[in-house]
Amino acid sequence: MAFAPRGPEASFFQVLDQHRASLLAALRKGGGEPAGWGTHLASRFEDSVGLHMVSHCTTRKIKSDSPKSVKNFALILKILSMIYKLVQSNTYATKRDIYYTDSQLFGNQTVVDNIINDISCMLKVPRRSLHILSTSKGLIAGNLRYIEEDGNKVNCACATAVAVPSNIQGIRNLITDAKFLLIVEKDATFQRLLDDNFCTRMSPCIMVTGKGVPDLNTRLLVKKLWDIFHIPIFTLVDADPHGIEIMCIYKYGSMAMSFEAHNLTVPAIRWLGLLPSDIKRLNIPKGTLIPLTKQDQMKLDSILKRPYITCQPFWRKEMEIMADSKMKAEIQALTFLSSDYLSRVYLPNKLKFGGWI
Repeated sequence: MAFAPRGPEASFFQVLDQHRASLLAALRKGGGEPAGWGTHLASRFEDSVGLHMVSHCTTRKIKSDSPKSVKNFALILKILSMIYKLVQSNTYATKRDIYYTDSQLFGNQTVVDNIINDISCMLKVPRRSLHILSTSKGLIAGNLRYIEEDGNKVNCACATAVAVPSNIQGIRNLITDAKFLLIVEKDATFQRLLDDNFCTRMSPCIMVTGKGVPDLNTRLLVKKLWDIFHIPIFTLVDADPHGIEIMCIYKYGSMAMSFEAHNLTVPAIRWLGLLPSDIKRLNIPKGTLIPLTKQDQMKLDSILKRPYITCQPFWRKEMEIMADSKMKAEIQALTFLSSDYLSRVYLPNKLKFGGWI
């Protein structure tokens, strides 16, 4: 055993263990979701991968002799030369490092980010193969140990969370006894669960947050933990279109990074909460609910039209409940039931009785 469990009795995890067994059975059969696929622009959805690029997608040409694209062409060559030096010297740099080599030339960070994505897509290699790293913003806590590339030993079972490493490919000797991984949308919720000793009371488990829309490293870490340990992974997001969007990024990927979907997506992820149906079931006070804005409704309509929603009838039903009520709720709405309702009642019951979709 890597850790001494201090959480619930073994019987608590019976439904979780059954869920993991079904996930492993699906993996052996070569898939993780019900069959289905669809197309959308340059990306195609496959249940076992998520959104990924198709070979016959539309391409964009950048010419060195065109007045419209000469600057962009020059910037691509400059960054390519920097990548070449990084690879040759076996060193790494962040996107921010590259921007500050000549901030006046690049203008803003977004220009650098887009060019690096274009180069990665053009060469058909992951960004880390270019020796370019992203600055991590995510946090991890719970039943996990690993060794970083420089030999530093990390124990995530401390009272405070650990920053997600900037070089996920470089971490090794990962050890865990975790029964599940919980992805928490917001840092505030993540910190509250830490304060409530959720990781200890639900031990063995792991918690991760991308602090909103996840950065690349947080997604890479979740994918790595799934590939190595194949433990159930759940999301805890607000019952609103933005929270659902974030959950979809972890599970199915995004259009922007569809060329790297195989390294980023985990279609086995399940939606644990906050479900729109939970709002009525738990009698959450109407005064804590928030009306959907026009932007919310547009986002919800957009998600409902995506190809992977056809494979998720229970997700569709939850989103239709939200659309019909025209209301959304933050996870914090549960505090109106009791201050520690989320950590002591809501999540334990969901995990014990299989309240995920």
